[in-house]
Amino acid sequence: MSLLAQIDSDIKDAMRARAAERLGVLRMLKSALKATAMEKGIADEALDDATALGVLRKEMKKRQDSIESFEKGARQDLADKEKSEAEILAAYLPKAMTADEVEALVKAVIAETGVTSKAQMGAVMKLATERAAGRADGRALSAVVGKLLS
Repeated sequence: MSLLAQIDSDIKDAMRARAAERLGVLRMLKSALKATAMEKGIADEALDDATALGVLRKEMKKRQDSIESFEKGARQDLADKEKSEAEILAAYLPKAMTADEVEALVKAVIAETGVTSKAQMGAVMKLATERAAGRADGRALSAVVGKLLS
């Protein structure tokens, strides 16, 4: 089942269960997916899973940034709301790579590309990000690449 079909199914389930918060988050996600499809000039049903995951990661990043801002501003009530929304969205993300898996991936990419200096970090990052397929955070990848190339 595609990610879009899963989200549609979960929206219907949330409506039946009268789960207002979950329904709101899923509708927001569906709206973001439709907007992305419109930008690309395609029907939202034709949106592939890779693009949908990109939108999902973007929405998760928004939540994480909001959580940080609200906690700095001493608004724990709003931070908690954003955290619960992030938990709902996280269920649709693929399982994250462990630190050891990230390091092994980066070592393999460095060996394959033959990069030896930090000046060529971009080439390693591009290939590592591609291979991680969204299962590793860009910051984590960057930190490991920087550590291994220094």
